[in-house]
Amino acid sequence: MVLVLAASLFGCNRSDPIVLIQLHPKNPDIIYVATNDYIYKTRDGGQAWSNLSQGMSHSRVIAMAIDPAYPATVYAGTKGDAVYKSHDGGQRWASMRSGLDDATISSVVNQFLFDPADAQHIFIATTMGVFETKNGGEQWVKKMEGMKEVLMVVTLGMDPTRPSILYAGTSGGVYKSIDQAGHWEKVNNGLVPPDMVKTSRALNVTAILVDPYEPDTVYAATLAGMYKTTDGAKSWRRIGESLADQMIVGMVLDRTRRGVIYITGRDGVHCSNDGGMVWKPINKGLATTNVRAIVQSDVDPTVFYVGTNGSGLYRSHDAGETWEPMSPVGG
Repeated sequence: MVLVLAASLFGCNRSDPIVLIQLHPKNPDIIYVATNDYIYKTRDGGQAWSNLSQGMSHSRVIAMAIDPAYPATVYAGTKGDAVYKSHDGGQRWASMRSGLDDATISSVVNQFLFDPADAQHIFIATTMGVFETKNGGEQWVKKMEGMKEVLMVVTLGMDPTRPSILYAGTSGGVYKSIDQAGHWEKVNNGLVPPDMVKTSRALNVTAILVDPYEPDTVYAATLAGMYKTTDGAKSWRRIGESLADQMIVGMVLDRTRRGVIYITGRDGVHCSNDGGMVWKPINKGLATTNVRAIVQSDVDPTVFYVGTNGSGLYRSHDAGETWEPMSPVGG
């Protein structure tokens, strides 16, 4: 049932937490969001939302991805029921769990990562490790060689100029692969003290992104601050120590402006224009500063969206300088 919600967000006492935002790569009117309970989709830029969770036995979605070659094909990663795939923009879902062991099926799928040369080739980060498919999810294979200390993989990053190079953000720091997940090596110098890694809760990396302009520069957002490497993860250094809240939950590297980074957390949205040295808050228009998700439009790089924990979805048309509330998602 389509929920036509034209009322102002400020007229509502509460809104479902927005934990995930997925934008259509070509059509700016199509947006998917996930709350703690359901997936919703708009086809008209946010005026009306429809619930897409029918057919999922466990509807809590943690990760989503849109096939860059065929955008009607959508993947959803869940908490407790592995991977689902839709060929019709989320109207019908099919479970895609072949090769995912029982432990993984009951765990969490945190992120999808496409091979830019082949949209059928996908990696997923899960709480039981990294898995790979070469046929659009029909069969999954575990890719954990070299990851001895950890199981929980929260996020994956790929070098856009050299797609064979991958980074994995885990509960115990960062691992790097130079052969598309064939083998992983721990790259925690300056990031996690060796005696802490085995605690499995040493750092909790929440996002890891490779700078498209300087591919040896990589940023790692964690629940204990921001880190940066400029030598392909041979060594890391702490950045953003001036931030009042060091628990970083979301990160975007501006795809059109070199050195521009956005991060989110309980203290709202912050932006750096110099590669993470100086930060400024950009929360004008937000009714709450507890921001769970942030994305940049593929169509217009000045357009950003953020999802909050309590006051819904916001959009910016000026690269985050000001935010405007969108129609409530989920009623």
